[in-house]
Amino acid sequence: MAIARHGTGPQAELAALGSQVHPVFMLPPVAASLFGAVVAGQFDPVVGSLHAVAIFAAVYTAHVKDGYVDFYGRGEDEDHPLTESGCRYALAGASVVCFACIAALGVLVGPGAALLTLPCWLIAYHHAPQLDTNPITTTTGYPAGVALSILGGYYVQTGALAVEPVAFAVVFLGLLSGVKVIDDAQDYDYDRSIRKRTVAVAVGPERAWTVAYGLMLSALALVVVLAVTGPFPLGGAVAAAAFGVVAAIARRADTEIATMLLIRGSYVFLAVLVAAVWWRPLG
Repeated sequence: MAIARHGTGPQAELAALGSQVHPVFMLPPVAASLFGAVVAGQFDPVVGSLHAVAIFAAVYTAHVKDGYVDFYGRGEDEDHPLTESGCRYALAGASVVCFACIAALGVLVGPGAALLTLPCWLIAYHHAPQLDTNPITTTTGYPAGVALSILGGYYVQTGALAVEPVAFAVVFLGLLSGVKVIDDAQDYDYDRSIRKRTVAVAVGPERAWTVAYGLMLSALALVVVLAVTGPFPLGGAVAAAAFGVVAAIARRADTEIATMLLIRGSYVFLAVLVAAVWWRPLG
């Protein structure tokens, strides 16, 4: 059966499968997995790579499933590069890769590693049409995946959890949930017309901004507090300040520009945190 809707042959099929790789959204979870290893202070390339690949496969699953549901199930999208059978093949292939990595982590590290990684696939596969229909799970699905990636990336290196990676996971859950609220607000009119209950639809666009900034500022405040009192390095406060500047600029923009700025600001936030944890220049 055909995999690509547009064109035939291996090149068209590979292009259709490759179209589901979205670096802007796939890079943070994979980077979060590696950040977990940075927090651990050690890196076993075998288990570290297995975890990163599992996270990539889970996010790929989410993109394929989301596109499949939106185009073939809900009729929301105008086009999709994969046929229905192509979507199913891609879902099956990505899931097999993810579960193979999870099983390998269970053998090499222990059951805890597998149990921390499995929810990433569960969130990804069930994002659409189950989790994207109410304000809480619509908002927290992707951030929860990033938070779990940090925990899993740490755990596969150490075989245990500690306060620092858990605190980082909480920070990213709150920060990225705030970004997601503003991202969803871009589609307020359409989501309202199809009764899709994002935060913006549930409380209104203006209050959604208040909710978003409440979440982001709470996460930044937690970073500062933990940088001053421990267990975060003092350089974490610099990361909070850097994102705070971006957030202040984004507050004056429309939802589209604000989302673009905040997503890129989260990259800067993570990069500064990596430097702060790795080198601890202010420690």
